[in-house]
Amino acid sequence: MIRAEIIRRKAAGDIVGYRVEGHALFADEGNDIVCAGVSAVAVGAVNAAEAVAGVKLLVRMEKGLLHAAVPDQVPDAAREKLETVLEAMTVMLRTIEKSYGSYIRIKEIYK
Repeated sequence: MIRAEIIRRKAAGDIVGYRVEGHALFADEGNDIVCAGVSAVAVGAVNAAEAVAGVKLLVRMEKGLLHAAVPDQVPDAAREKLETVLEAMTVMLRTIEKSYGSYIRIKEIYK
């Protein structure tokens, strides 16, 4: 099972990080469309944050784990673009969860 956590700031509700961990086990390695979809969305958001908003997320990645955090100092001009990227990522992950809920669980954490 893949577990994803979207971490939000309690006061503002904006996304300050996310964590995706585990394996879907939908199919054999190399043929698992759930793992491939989730990986593409999660890694794509890291790349889009930099390409679209100019923000380099703080990332830790290893087999079966991606943890990304928004740096403390993000210019106001970039913050709205970054939030759009991260909210789009959340919608995409929720869409996968809706179709493949036995293989992925998403929860939102407010800190």
